[in-house]
Amino acid sequence: MKLIGPFRQVITLANLPLRGKLSDEQIDIITDGGILINNDKIQQVGNFEILKSQDPTVEIETVEDVQIVLPAFVDSHTHICFGGNRANDFAMRNAGKTYLEIAESGGGIWSSVQHTRNASEEELLKTLLERIDFLISLGITTIEVKSGYGLDVENELKMLRTVKKAREQTKATLVPTCLSAHLKPRDFEGNNEEYLQYILVEILPKVKEENLAKRVDIFIEKSAFQPEESRAFLLETKKLGFDITVHADQFTPGSSRIAVEVGAKSADHLEATADEDIEFLAQSETVATALPGASLGLGEKFTPARKLLDAGAVLAIASDWNPGSAPMGNLITQASVLATFEKLTTAEVLAGITFRSAFALGLEDRGKLQKGLKADFITFKTDNFQNILYQQGSLKTADVYIDGVKRIE
Repeated sequence: MKLIGPFRQVITLANLPLRGKLSDEQIDIITDGGILINNDKIQQVGNFEILKSQDPTVEIETVEDVQIVLPAFVDSHTHICFGGNRANDFAMRNAGKTYLEIAESGGGIWSSVQHTRNASEEELLKTLLERIDFLISLGITTIEVKSGYGLDVENELKMLRTVKKAREQTKATLVPTCLSAHLKPRDFEGNNEEYLQYILVEILPKVKEENLAKRVDIFIEKSAFQPEESRAFLLETKKLGFDITVHADQFTPGSSRIAVEVGAKSADHLEATADEDIEFLAQSETVATALPGASLGLGEKFTPARKLLDAGAVLAIASDWNPGSAPMGNLITQASVLATFEKLTTAEVLAGITFRSAFALGLEDRGKLQKGLKADFITFKTDNFQNILYQQGSLKTADVYIDGVKRIE
């Protein structure tokens, strides 16, 4: 066993509930604390000197300087496997061009599809690993990664195989999600329902056969897939044994209700969610995932996070890092900005990017510092944990531990 510390403040999050609003007074802080590690799991968290005295033979890993330690972050919604760049989309959008105008000029999701199709697995793997390393440097050790820029059998499998290769080359936990239902590709000869059937018959069986993903996502929106065809598709994916998540209520309301009705793990976006659907979400097991990066990238309103928490929902916060609408990728900056606009407490934000986000991925073995959980945690060189959000992403992690082992740059 190994004892790591002492830390000025250990922010365990251990006593915080899964759903609903939180006050900062609920945060459990252990001063002069230590974390006892047994293999890759947390054995005990408590006062460093007391833990040290319990076993004089325990291996000690001393921490230099004053540091804060808390659970590593979880990003439960990303699109970081992609080819190309859409900086021109961003410039055109800021110059007042509409989504349709950008798409007609060669931009939009279809641009990313073309770039991703043209990229080799080796090229995709290189850039994916670079983005993963960036996220780890921010203290994010669990990362969901979607397909959705291939949109045919060959290229969707290429993306998911790339994610599988990346899993073998990083210490971070990658959670692959099949988003073949991102939108109907321009070169598919058929309607939406026929394309969704193509996914069910041609793509998902191969995904399952190669064990490339256990999760399926769909974008329900006027510009993508319509509510009833999406509902039918999601129910069929459940029959195939996949977990479900949904891009819901980004521009128009109503699809979050479908996510709940089909038993989705999460409904993500929710910028346009109606008040009556907030109550519906709050009474369900479906996690409401806010994606402030998309709001910042598109200049749209934020997810009604305050209303969701007050209603008792499970609120996660993720980056939506993608080449188009959310190119920033910095979860801490996004979450800090969301907190400012939605009046979220520090406890609510930290819960939203740790154990609540992990729950959205079906991972209940991480996100808190307590006995038996995965020993993923991060440190900051500061004397007050509130500075992490106060500095809105400019305060960088000092060290990142994955399975109790410090990451060496």
